[in-house]
Amino acid sequence: MLADEREWMARAVGLAWRGWGRVGANPMVGALVVKRGAALAEGWHAEFGGAHAEVVALRAAGPRARGADLVVTLEPCAHRGKTPPCVDAIVAAGIRRVVYGAADVDPHAKGGAQVLSGAGVVVDGGLLADDVRAQNAAFFHAHAASDRPFVAIKLAVSLDGRIADHERRSRWITGAPARDWVHWLRAGFAAIGVAVGTVRSDDPQLTVRGEALPPRMPRRVVFDARAELPLDSALARTARVAPVLVLAAPDAPVGSVEALQGRGVEVVSAAGLSGQLRAVKAAGIGSLLVEGGGVLAGRLVAEGLADRLYLLTAPILLGRGGVPAFGEFAGGRLDAVQRWRTVGRKALGADTLTVLDR
Repeated sequence: MLADEREWMARAVGLAWRGWGRVGANPMVGALVVKRGAALAEGWHAEFGGAHAEVVALRAAGPRARGADLVVTLEPCAHRGKTPPCVDAIVAAGIRRVVYGAADVDPHAKGGAQVLSGAGVVVDGGLLADDVRAQNAAFFHAHAASDRPFVAIKLAVSLDGRIADHERRSRWITGAPARDWVHWLRAGFAAIGVAVGTVRSDDPQLTVRGEALPPRMPRRVVFDARAELPLDSALARTARVAPVLVLAAPDAPVGSVEALQGRGVEVVSAAGLSGQLRAVKAAGIGSLLVEGGGVLAGRLVAEGLADRLYLLTAPILLGRGGVPAFGEFAGGRLDAVQRWRTVGRKALGADTLTVLDR
């Protein structure tokens, strides 16, 4: 593969991000039609149920696509779902060669590379595959036979790893650009979760605001063993408008459970974090963004139940009296601890976002 094809694929990955929060459980995909070193057209999967990236790019290129190359982040689909197979459109357009990033893992859609090869199209795969898989981590997790959702943890932290000061105040560790970005992040998850302690201290709404509004708002999930979610909290007050799921222990007081149910809160009984996450998956939630608190984050990491970390680091120090980002995480010897893999880093105003995968 040529060096400039990496640049085309990087461009396609960037295009794919435009579908964030809009494509549901489907993957984000970007595509370019390229001929003689120039991009003729581009496209991305913009909406669940809408045209796929390849078809959008091919339509934009029109007759110019004949004899051109198609650069696409995911192996083109070979099945008829809400839209016809992309491989049919590629062959009909007269594409000479397809370069794709990651192989499709959806059992209903995969196999497009073989179909294209059989139709005489040259196919090369694997270009920037790691970037594509990281971009669509929840999609690939969903097809990995896991009994729990894809779990990401988002924390706003100080330079010394604190998520609140000694009085447990956390508003606001990061600046406005980082907080705006969090709303964009929320839009791409099926649910947003917090521990009940975070509800008591911050009374969050856990909604999505700003420009990136998904077709369906994320479910709101509370890890609450004793079913103690305050009845006057923003979550409980709005449960009949936007669903709230409380994960309670099997021995949670019946009266507390019934009081929450009376407010329209769904209460599910499950033992332990693993059991609670299985209950989340059983509720039809394929991806969960956990935003607090530190004890819950520490337990998820310690038990190997977190797949990704979004750390928003502010240029401040809160000292030893501050609340640690990963409370109750015992850790281990330096030569034995798990090292996370950095998959993204960028500045958000004065703050720094680091994205790490397990």
